[in-house]
Amino acid sequence: MSDYTGPPSPSTPGLGVPDGTLAGTLPLVALWTAAAHAAESRRDVPYVLDPWAGDFLRTAGFTGGPPGDGPLQRLLPDWAVVRTRFFDEHLIEAARSGCLQVVLLGAGLDTRALRLNWPAPVHVFEVEDPAVLAFKDHVLGWTPPTCGRRSVVGVDPASGSWGEALLAAGFDPRRPTAWLGETLLYHLPPSVVETVVSTMTELSAPGSTFGAECVNAESVSSSFVAPFLDALSATGIAWRWQLAEPRTWWAERGWEARPADLFTLPYAVQRLSPYLPLLTEAAATCVFLTTGTLRS
Repeated sequence: MSDYTGPPSPSTPGLGVPDGTLAGTLPLVALWTAAAHAAESRRDVPYVLDPWAGDFLRTAGFTGGPPGDGPLQRLLPDWAVVRTRFFDEHLIEAARSGCLQVVLLGAGLDTRALRLNWPAPVHVFEVEDPAVLAFKDHVLGWTPPTCGRRSVVGVDPASGSWGEALLAAGFDPRRPTAWLGETLLYHLPPSVVETVVSTMTELSAPGSTFGAECVNAESVSSSFVAPFLDALSATGIAWRWQLAEPRTWWAERGWEARPADLFTLPYAVQRLSPYLPLLTEAAATCVFLTTGTLRS
């Protein structure tokens, strides 16, 4: 069963206002991803089917997108879909392999607990700022989860207290867990990333897995990426945490990491093929879609 007890009351901070006035209270990255999901759901054969993405946008009154008009901005909506599909498949496979706890760090407006066809009765924990979770559940209403149980943990994952809050919500550190920080980590200062990953590692039982998008430090100054980062800085968002060698970085913290080869993923090749003229070597490797397992 879900821990969710129904839509928040009108007294919930940030929700006692008419629809269409909430965009400024929500993370832009979450709204951009929701916009990509909403557009994808209208395709005849979507890679990601999220029936609630459009509802989030309408309720928030959001119609924008990433700043600027460079090649990376044009690619981003399709990239968001590829990234979501990649981590969807990673979590489903982790559940099949025995990870019956799933922790979404920085869950944003993600609806995996409701939209994925889970192969086992997993317990999904969504760790996120309480205002974001309140908005999400306001829109979702009484929609039941498709996992075995859904728990919302209203704590900013960048804070040092999310581990305690996760345990209080029923998380069992003795059970294998699939962790996901889809876009969380690279927006945080490196020192905060160290704290988040350290807590994640301490709470992980043998057999646990992780997934995270990691920025390639060697590509951020390229002509493909740098103009986007300049435009992004005007929004107050930055790619603060960057890696040159993801396997080494994660290994030093107890994890065996595997950055994905996008060209082995049929859906990635198909969706990104129109952008091939734009994809220099630096552009094609500007981020790593990384998964891994806890080292024994």
